[in-house]
Amino acid sequence: MTEHPNDPLYGKTLESVLQYLVKEYGWEELGKGIPINCFLKDPSIKSSLAFLRKTPWARIKVETLYIETEKSKARRAEYINIY
Repeated sequence: MTEHPNDPLYGKTLESVLQYLVKEYGWEELGKGIPINCFLKDPSIKSSLAFLRKTPWARIKVETLYIETEKSKARRAEYINIY
């Protein structure tokens, strides 16, 4: 994670990112989008954080999904404000 305010992950912890995604998608959808066992079999924040902290490729997928979700919400909000 870079230390720049323009970075969408700036100031975000992995735990807050994961909690946000679980709230947005739920464990089932999250597991479909990123098929890793910590999302598919008896998911929890604690077990998922342990796995993501040890597995850079999985963490990148989670962070990318967070960024794309935030961008999508911003685009929808912008569209609504135009009309």
